[in-house]
Amino acid sequence: MNVLDSFRLDGKVAIVTGASSGLGVAFARGLAQAGADVAICARRADRLQQTRQVVEAEGRRCVAVEADVSNVEDCGRVVERTTSELGRVDVLVNNAGIGTAAPATREAPDDFRRVIDINLMGSYWMAQACARAMPEGGSIVNIGSVLGSTTAGLPQAAYASSKAAIIGLTRDLAQQWTGRKGIRVNALAPGFFPSEMTDQYPEGYLDQMMWRVPAGRVGRPEELVAALVFLASDASSYVTGIVLPVDGGVLTT
Repeated sequence: MNVLDSFRLDGKVAIVTGASSGLGVAFARGLAQAGADVAICARRADRLQQTRQVVEAEGRRCVAVEADVSNVEDCGRVVERTTSELGRVDVLVNNAGIGTAAPATREAPDDFRRVIDINLMGSYWMAQACARAMPEGGSIVNIGSVLGSTTAGLPQAAYASSKAAIIGLTRDLAQQWTGRKGIRVNALAPGFFPSEMTDQYPEGYLDQMMWRVPAGRVGRPEELVAALVFLASDASSYVTGIVLPVDGGVLTT
């Protein structure tokens, strides 16, 4: 096989959660460009249809499912729709996530739990449902964050806790499933990328944080998508249980 061919996803089917906006849309488009058919899910059904059009414009099939990944039944339904309409599931991208920026002494219990329910529990329920349906050679890519390993000047205890937990979840599932089921489990740890979450940051915050980024700028979505395609494809067939920072060097500072 030509080395470039190992990055292709022809004949494979990927699921992308949180695909109604931002990086989720970029992930769905990038996987389609690499040759995969794509199932997308999110809570906002109207915006999912826009992502569906993006995938289909790349010449790939797409199934859009309204779902809340914190609901176990919804996760199972996403996998059932994917396998029934697209025939299989080979790749899962656990992208759905939310964040809060509340001081730890004032954060409401329900707000903290909601972040954990979606970011951590939702990733687990989706991985569980997909692993039951994936053939050998499957790939699960959890979307973590550099904030699972460092802090960045905002009060984000719930978000940081959930992303730190993603690291442990990734390693444990890789240990359980790679040898026994032939399913690799890895994670991406993005640094600062444009998204709905960064749109909510205080004015000037990102500029103030650039001293933490040796690359001197925020990341471009296509740079994160390229790393995703690597972990989703056979190009990374001997890679499992890792957390790959795509952060412009944040974790070196």
